[in-house]
Amino acid sequence: MNSLHDYRWPAEWEQHDATWLAWPVNPNTWPGIFERIPAAYAEFVAAIARFEPVRILAGGAGVAEFARPLIDAACSRQGSRFVPELFDIPVNDSWCRDHGPIFLTGRRDTPAAGQSVIIDWNYNSWGGKYPPWDLDELTARRIGDSLHVRCVRPNLILEGGAIEGNGAGTILTTESCLLNPNRNAGATRGFMEDTLKQWLQAKNIVWIPGHGIVGDDTDGHIDQVARFVDERRVLVAAPYHPDAPEAADLRANFEAVSAGQNSAGQNLESIPLVMPQPKLLDDNRLPACHCNYYLANGAVIVPTFEDPADDVAMQMLQDCYPDREIVGVDAIDLIWGLGAFHCMTQQQPSALKD
Repeated sequence: MNSLHDYRWPAEWEQHDATWLAWPVNPNTWPGIFERIPAAYAEFVAAIARFEPVRILAGGAGVAEFARPLIDAACSRQGSRFVPELFDIPVNDSWCRDHGPIFLTGRRDTPAAGQSVIIDWNYNSWGGKYPPWDLDELTARRIGDSLHVRCVRPNLILEGGAIEGNGAGTILTTESCLLNPNRNAGATRGFMEDTLKQWLQAKNIVWIPGHGIVGDDTDGHIDQVARFVDERRVLVAAPYHPDAPEAADLRANFEAVSAGQNSAGQNLESIPLVMPQPKLLDDNRLPACHCNYYLANGAVIVPTFEDPADDVAMQMLQDCYPDREIVGVDAIDLIWGLGAFHCMTQQQPSALKD
């Protein structure tokens, strides 16, 4: 086995072989509106399939048979270039970012060049909130078996939405999630930093408080509040109004990012991404935030919320990613599941030899 020192965790903006998703099967995730979710999800699938291959976990009785015509119709409407593949791997829920594999790729000029390895973290549904999660716990290794990619297991709990990397050794994360005792009881900041350095080959970790997204049930995942644009610049969720109830928490995140440095010793540059007005369903505030976008090959897939902030966010993302097509997809129903597009995806980066 090659040492993990020969591998790296690529940034999301680097080339992908595919995007992994998990077809929605749990009505409890979208109570009261689940009948609307498969069609909305198919539109999201088709948007990604315009740009890169899509691989969907669709195991269980009748799941693939139900999903296939919805996906094909959406792909036809959108002119998708790729036909999504359905895999006979069952799941409990659709948050593939958190229970799916994290792929490392071999560094060039090492024996691992051209190879991939999967980091298969333990998973307990965000601190035991939504049982059962027995199928989700097996997702990463089952994908590894399907791809014939080796898995390594740290035997620690970590969700993919809790970490954000710039591809050059810097990881952003939140104190509110990674140090929460409902994941790895007794874990200290130093222990988690050592963990990220060992398993993801991080060189330095930038911690932010992590609070501020009202309605979030992940204890403050980083992908809701701060996203790397490149090795230095970071989009950070900003309040919809200076006096919004979450404004102080979001400002604390912004200031913590601004105080950070990347592994090259450069100061990070925080860019505010203003949140939409509060979105409610049954008087519950939903965690609607444009930071939960997904980078596909040549595109940015942006959740939209029927809000004037949608256009502002999409223009901001176009400025940040001038060489990518900005694609807005309606997420007003999907966000009732308390997550959006980044939460639902897991990229499979290309393992390049040269």
